[in-house]
Amino acid sequence: DLFYSRKNYKRPELQNLPHRAFEDEVSLLDTIFPDGEAFCLGDADNDCWYLYVLNREKPPQVAVEPDQTLEILMTHLDPEVMSIFTREVCSTAAEATQKSGIDKLIPTMNIDDFLFEPCGYSMNGISKSGNYMTIHITPEPDFSYVSFESNIPETSYTEVIDRVLKTFKPGKFVVTIFANKESIAADTPRELEQNDYLNNHGEWLRNDVQYCRFKNYDLTCAFYSKFPS
Repeated sequence: DLFYSRKNYKRPELQNLPHRAFEDEVSLLDTIFPDGEAFCLGDADNDCWYLYVLNREKPPQVAVEPDQTLEILMTHLDPEVMSIFTREVCSTAAEATQKSGIDKLIPTMNIDDFLFEPCGYSMNGISKSGNYMTIHITPEPDFSYVSFESNIPETSYTEVIDRVLKTFKPGKFVVTIFANKESIAADTPRELEQNDYLNNHGEWLRNDVQYCRFKNYDLTCAFYSKFPS
């Protein structure tokens, strides 16, 4: 299975080719994978999430490993939180990791982090079991952005998502959950789509949700924004 995904860009004209338009990316990928499929989830004129997939049938004798991915893409972030990821506030990546609480998101992770000059942050973490976590942060107020991704296996991602949101305090975010049927997370895409557990506290408005079933995976993609205060 192959997946390529991204959120729509704020300034696509500033990207290198072929990344200025998803259609151009798809054209390139189709030259390599003629049986790939392209999707746009969400509002193509506003917030959307692009996905290119290649899901081929597995031979019966091939064992399928459990697989799952949680991704949270956040914008309109709290300026005070974002200031942590500048050299004015933190002198080292380790300081930013601890001050922000990133080290507590998934405590079992061994973290390799980097604080850019004059601002910006990136980290990769891996657990003893081989699961990963990765975070990339653009803290500038005019276009603040944080991406979080992990493949930790969970029967529910409620607590992980809640910790991420409380850490970064976004105004808007997209959450996607991929899982195959062999994973203990197999029911989590449908759970997010049907139960909308992120709205239990009345803090988030779900603007859109889409559920997709592929040959080997289920996916839910949901778009949220804060309720007006």
